[in-house]
Amino acid sequence: MKSELSKRLMSSMVLIPVVFYCIMSGSYYFNFLIITSFLISIFEWNSMNKRKLYSTIGLIFLFISYLTIFLIRNNFGEQSLYFFLVITLTCVSTDLGGYIFGKIFGGPKLTKLSPKKTYSGMIGAFVFSIVVLILFNKYNFISDYYSNKTNINFIFVILIISSVSQIGDIIVSYFKRKAKIKHTGGIIPGHGGLLDRTDGMIFAFPISYLLLTLKFL
Repeated sequence: MKSELSKRLMSSMVLIPVVFYCIMSGSYYFNFLIITSFLISIFEWNSMNKRKLYSTIGLIFLFISYLTIFLIRNNFGEQSLYFFLVITLTCVSTDLGGYIFGKIFGGPKLTKLSPKKTYSGMIGAFVFSIVVLILFNKYNFISDYYSNKTNINFIFVILIISSVSQIGDIIVSYFKRKAKIKHTGGIIPGHGGLLDRTDGMIFAFPISYLLLTLKFL
């Protein structure tokens, strides 16, 4: 257990700064990150799903998902980076809040599709993501788009993104159980595969792109 935790911490210490740098820098660095992540995700998905129909649908979905990730970071002018960070932070804080609250409070299981998910974790995911994003808006140096105000529409959008992120997590968990595997891969020591860490994001970004296009965010 301690060895696994050590691997998680070490890989996080290496990956987080690299990913953050690529996101902040944009341009070729970001494009390289996205293309590499897309190819790894395709490989993990195909390895996990042997049925041709599932595999094909998943490939189409992953292409659309990564396309929206690229578009959000590049096609929304001065607010592109801000929007990208809002979505990413919502997914990360949702995952972290769900894990912390689920571990502390436990309680009834949320769904058989993902037995580790609990109602307390779901509530914690919502609460933590809202708190983190309100603080981000108040103290961020990227944009004053929602600066110093708690906008009801903004909180509503965060709840939508958080919900979709949690649904994405459950869906990928379902396919992992169906394939009788614990992780989608082993590329990230202590964490598993790339899809293990981005399962919520690949669902959240397409919905977020739709929300941005419709001017909800």
